[in-house]
Amino acid sequence: MSLNKDTAKKTAELLLQIKAIKLNPSTPFTWASGWKSPIYCDNRITLSYPPVRNFLKEQIAKLVEEKHGKPDVIAGVATGAIAIGVLVAQELGVPFVYVRPEPKKHGRQNQIEGHLESGQNVVVIEDLISTGKSSLNAVKALKDANTTVKGMIAIFSYGFNEATENFTKNNIELTTLSNYEFLLEQALDSKYINSEELRTLEDWRMNPSQWKQ
Repeated sequence: MSLNKDTAKKTAELLLQIKAIKLNPSTPFTWASGWKSPIYCDNRITLSYPPVRNFLKEQIAKLVEEKHGKPDVIAGVATGAIAIGVLVAQELGVPFVYVRPEPKKHGRQNQIEGHLESGQNVVVIEDLISTGKSSLNAVKALKDANTTVKGMIAIFSYGFNEATENFTKNNIELTTLSNYEFLLEQALDSKYINSEELRTLEDWRMNPSQWKQ
């Protein structure tokens, strides 16, 4: 997963500016998993800022073509990546589908919404990568539908070792616009955090599940 430094830092700068990412080392957030964390990321906020969402759309579409060529279909992971996935598909001029965490309980009981044909090449769009489990669940659904998943592009990753292992094990290439390392570099450069807060944020990254428990 090679990142372009300029793009990675610009993405981090924009996410911090609009508070899609918040850093609060002194008063940690509590994630749904129960983890205490000095960072909270909600990339859906980017949709409310046209210049930011246009930047993300253009950069992701560029990465899709550079890494995988023009796919037959773009697939977004529900719900966070549906909107950005649509924008990327529109930019590339290709069809779009989205993948639910599990099949619907009623109607046609679809897990994949939209028109998808056996044998098509698909690139998956995700907004945020933590452990990668929910993202890879979407990949499995697409593979079960007899499509070829060329890879996944995401806006941001925490860079957890577990995620790297999960993607490697499933033989899926993950590329992100930015990650935790570039976020901290940008936050320090812009004086969003100081050197002491940087150490706290780095400590969390080393052992997130046990940090301040």
